[in-house]
Amino acid sequence: MTRLWAAGALAGLLAGSAQADPLALLDRNGAFVSVEPYGPNIVRVTISDQKDLALASPGPGFLGASAAAGWTHQAGASGDVFRSGALSVEVSPQPRRGPPSQMERYFASALPPVSVTFRRGDGEVLTRMNGWDLAPHTVNGEKTFKAGASFSVAPNEHFYGLGQNQEGILDHRGRTIDCRHNYDAPAGETVCVPFLVTNRGYGVLWDNPSQTTISAAVNGSTRWTSNVGERVSFFVIAGATSDEIYAGYRKLTGVTPLPPKAAFGLIQSRARYENQQQVLDVAEGYRSRGYPLDVMVVDWFHWTRMGQMDINPVDWPDPAGMNRQLHANGLHSIISVWPRYEPEGRYFNYLASKGWFLKDADGKPVDGLPVRNDRAGALLDTTNPEARAWFWEKIRDNIASQGFDWFWLDETEPDLVPSGYFYSVGSGDRFYNLYPLVHPQSVAEGSRRDRPNFRNLILARAAYTGAQRHGSLFWSSDIQSTWEALRRQVPTGLNFTASGFAYWGNDIGGWQSLPAEHKAERPLLVDPSDARESVGGYEDYPELFVRWFQYGTFTPTLRIHGLRKHSEVWSYGKDAEAHLARFLKLRYELIPYLYSLGKQTYDTGAPFMRALWMDFPNDPTVANIGDAYMLGPAFLVAPVTEQGVTSRKVYLPAGTDWYDFWTGTKAAGGQWIDAAAPIDRIPVFVRAGSILPIGAPVPNTMTPQKIAAIRVYPGRNARFALYDDDGVTNDYEKGRGRTAVLSWDDAAGRLSVSGDKALAGDPARLLQVVGR
Repeated sequence: MTRLWAAGALAGLLAGSAQADPLALLDRNGAFVSVEPYGPNIVRVTISDQKDLALASPGPGFLGASAAAGWTHQAGASGDVFRSGALSVEVSPQPRRGPPSQMERYFASALPPVSVTFRRGDGEVLTRMNGWDLAPHTVNGEKTFKAGASFSVAPNEHFYGLGQNQEGILDHRGRTIDCRHNYDAPAGETVCVPFLVTNRGYGVLWDNPSQTTISAAVNGSTRWTSNVGERVSFFVIAGATSDEIYAGYRKLTGVTPLPPKAAFGLIQSRARYENQQQVLDVAEGYRSRGYPLDVMVVDWFHWTRMGQMDINPVDWPDPAGMNRQLHANGLHSIISVWPRYEPEGRYFNYLASKGWFLKDADGKPVDGLPVRNDRAGALLDTTNPEARAWFWEKIRDNIASQGFDWFWLDETEPDLVPSGYFYSVGSGDRFYNLYPLVHPQSVAEGSRRDRPNFRNLILARAAYTGAQRHGSLFWSSDIQSTWEALRRQVPTGLNFTASGFAYWGNDIGGWQSLPAEHKAERPLLVDPSDARESVGGYEDYPELFVRWFQYGTFTPTLRIHGLRKHSEVWSYGKDAEAHLARFLKLRYELIPYLYSLGKQTYDTGAPFMRALWMDFPNDPTVANIGDAYMLGPAFLVAPVTEQGVTSRKVYLPAGTDWYDFWTGTKAAGGQWIDAAAPIDRIPVFVRAGSILPIGAPVPNTMTPQKIAAIRVYPGRNARFALYDDDGVTNDYEKGRGRTAVLSWDDAAGRLSVSGDKALAGDPARLLQVVGR
């Protein structure tokens, strides 16, 4: 099926078909260059040999409006210079080229050259786009181009973000990243968010949803190449701090909602609870043991057939009653809904008649992936807004009506790979990475319309530019249940959050089945003898689970899942249970801190699980530390990811002192230390000049939680905005939450409170100054 894409047809697919509003459109000998500011520190550059494509709006994912206030444009012999107080853009002049040389006839680009230099407000060069390219080829029947551009690299520049890559390396410098959704990537599923952030105060946000490769600082330049495109379009966001860069991302792509407070508590899942009695029994197991819990998850195969969008009445005879019982105990529920439809199912023929499936070149629904013997049916094409509306309506009427609170949208990458096929908006190759943006949009928009004051929450397995605005918690897919997988999770999550997505987590304990036998390399730290029903011959798995849970306690979301017979905190033996219970209770003590960080992300766009380079840009040692991170402004977390070890090396960044969270011992920054890591703790340090509100014990987040202590870690002045609201409605968007600003005067040794003072309790009684 041959599809020749005219420029006008392509422009019609881009973000509402609106034209861009550039400050200027320059002609460099037939290369049209559009320069379009979106704020004093944000600029978009678009280059094409077709004027209408250079003027077309950004592609999918972008919401921001151009804003040229404060920018000037000066044209002269040295080129065109666009300048604000924070950023300048210089488009170099280009002399007309004469006839090509013999070598140029065959090897040089036929496109007119374009060079663009980006400087911060003080004149320092951030980067130069020193080449662009459109290489003709045919993809999925379309005569199109590989579209690319190259950028200069500084000697000590390091690169982060680009979504999810699970190879276990934080810094992308010297690497080539395949930016596409790939469930079958060898190290674990990859996810494409084409946002590359550097430690030199800028980020590049690429505007192309096709499969893209990024070679960062390879042979002296950073090269972007997208498989399908007729133009080069990208944003540069500058920032004196990393938070300013993420504020720019927020402005361009949308706000990260504050999740329901339950999302910060324990989310309990298993692949899978087979009936409603199991769900209720597990919930009761937490209650009877005095362990806090917030969400029970119903995973796949609760339906009668894939795509029926129903609940099997044999195993789930009264799902509404089950949910009433959960709600009465302060709990919520999440249920999995897939976008796949078997031909034998009740909706397949209707959806096929509407053309609402991913289709082959002959217009027939694509039914499964033969490469994996996949028999899960056809993929709902939610690039089509009518299909999105239908999907939510069926969820609302068939499933939400049974009292389920939130929805797990599995296979959002999608699992049925779109290359070689067609969506309603066009070629699956052209829009390869689009699905995880538009598919959760169905539930986000539908829930907002039909449940206007009930806060939305989605579990999603993939993302694309702007997907953070749909209220999703993202996780790292179906990872292995091994120490190696745990080690890879730490840098994986840090690059994902560095891509502008605050809420990332993973299946605690891994998802894949446990091997029948596994011997520990070192002496065991957790006794597995009374856990054989759950772990079989995997003798060090209880220890692995404890270490994984300790790590999860200090991540944005805490969710147990896995393809295991049992997955609850009491499933791994009494020895493991004691450690898990301690950290589970600690997690709930930290909810006032974590929930306040979530509000800060809503306000600013900045993630709160942060690689060390974000907060310590002047310390070169942290550039490629991917096995430790900050959780908000206070915590430095260094997970233990090796079996049998009771200490590990931790780098304490320079410029501040650090307190051991467990002992209160103070150490100077700028040094490596050997941190104690017995099985009952992992290395956690608190930055001097931190205020940490500690919550009282609660069984779930629906129970009002008082502040039990306010810990101050002295050494400098400190400030923390403690925030709270009802945790379930959207009233926070209307400013109806409560904020108490806690301020510490280090010289005077005095804590003061402003705002809603009652929220902080009695500071004089609750104050704990560590080390004094």
